[in-house]
Amino acid sequence: MPGKRDDGYPAEQEGNGTETPAGDPSEKDTDGEEQLPDGNEKNDGGVSTGDGKDTDIDETIRTRLSRMTLDEKIGQMFIIGLEGTYIDEDIKRLVADRLPGGFILFRHNITDADQLLTFINDLKTANDGNIPLFISVDEEGGRISRLPDQLRAMPSAMSVSELDNETATYETGKILAERIRIFGFNMDFAPVLDILSNPDNTVIGDRAFGTNAQSVSKHGIQMMKGIRDTGIIPVVKHFPGHGDTDIDSHLGLPIISQGMDLLSERELVPFRRAVDEGAEAVMAAHIVVTAVDPRLPASLSGAVINGLLRKDSGFDGVVITDDLTMRAITDNFEIGDAAVRSVIAGCDILLVCHGRDKQEEAMDAVRNAVEAGMIDECRIDESVARILKLKEKYGLNNNAYRYADVDMLNEKIDGLLAKWYNDN
Repeated sequence: MPGKRDDGYPAEQEGNGTETPAGDPSEKDTDGEEQLPDGNEKNDGGVSTGDGKDTDIDETIRTRLSRMTLDEKIGQMFIIGLEGTYIDEDIKRLVADRLPGGFILFRHNITDADQLLTFINDLKTANDGNIPLFISVDEEGGRISRLPDQLRAMPSAMSVSELDNETATYETGKILAERIRIFGFNMDFAPVLDILSNPDNTVIGDRAFGTNAQSVSKHGIQMMKGIRDTGIIPVVKHFPGHGDTDIDSHLGLPIISQGMDLLSERELVPFRRAVDEGAEAVMAAHIVVTAVDPRLPASLSGAVINGLLRKDSGFDGVVITDDLTMRAITDNFEIGDAAVRSVIAGCDILLVCHGRDKQEEAMDAVRNAVEAGMIDECRIDESVARILKLKEKYGLNNNAYRYADVDMLNEKIDGLLAKWYNDN
C-alpha cells in the first residue's frame, strides 16, 4: 500500500475562496520550460522503447519520480468520480490506498454552496501529505454547469460567439473560472473547441462557439485564456473534434468519415490554434476518425494521440481521456483493456467517472500491463512528469478554503451580463 511521503511541494497555508491562488500562471514566467517527449514509440511487442534517461524532464520532477512507487505513479494518472455528497470512510480509504491524481464532481455530488466548499475541503484534508489533487468539473456555461443554483447562470458558448467580441469572451472566461475557483476547484473541462459542423449534433449544439473554424478558434482561445489567467487549468475538448456527428458518445461510438483534408481545414484548426496559444491540457474524444485510425476511438489510438496531436500538432502537454465509462467505450471494450490502450496511445490521465469497481479495475489493469512488459515504466514516468509539471505550474495544494463569497461572485456575474449580454 502506498504511503504518504514528502513530495517536495511548498508548505501549505490556509486559503479562502476570494484570494488569487499562488498558482496563477499569469504571475509566472514560463519561458524556457523544458519539453517532454511523447515516449510512445513501440517495438513489435508493444513496449515503449524510451529508456527514460535521455528525456528533458526537470531534475526536481525526476527526483520526485525516483521517490514514487509504481502504485503512486499510476494513481496520478487517474481522475475519478465519486458517489454521494460527503466524504465517508470508504472515500478516505480510496485516497489512502489508491492515491488518485484527482477527482471530478458532478451535479449529483453538489447540493449547495456550503456543502460544495466542505466537500472539496474534506477531499483535500483526506489527501493531506500527498501530491495535491486535481479538483475538476465540467463548467462550460449555458446548459453544462454543475454548480449550485445559488449562482447566476452564465451564457452558452454559442451565445458568447454570437456577440462576437473577443474582450467579452475573455472576460466571460475569467468569470466562468472564478465561479469554480471560489470553491477550491483547480481544473475546468472547458472550453469546447468542437465545430458545430453537423446541425443534427445535439450533444454539442450550443456548447460550440460556432459553425466554422474561425469563430470557434477566436472565441474558444479567448475563453481558454480567461480561464487560465484566473488560475484554473483549462482543458480544451474534444480532440480531434466531436462536431461532425449525430451520435452522442455517452450513448454510442461516433464514426467520423470525412477525409484528412477536411479535418485539417476544419475540425483540427481550433485545436492547433490552441496549441500555438499555449494550451496545456487536451481531452481526447471517444470518436473513430477513419482517415487517421479506422479501428480505434481517438482516445485509445496512438495514431491520433501520439501522431495527430503530439507529432503533427506539436502538443506536449497533458492529454486526458474523456470518461472511460461512457458507452462509446463500455459497449466495445473492457474497462481494463481501454485503460491500457489509452496509456499505450499516449494519454497521460484516464478519466473514470462512475463505478468504484471500474476505477479499480482500470488502475489494476495498467499496473498489470507494466508488470507484464506491455507498458514500460518509463512510459508511465513520462505521463507523471507532465502531470507533476502542470500541478506545480498552477501551484496546486491541499489548502482548505475558509469561505466562498457567492454574493460577491453573483455581483460580478450581473456586472458581466449587464456590460455585454443584456439587450445585445
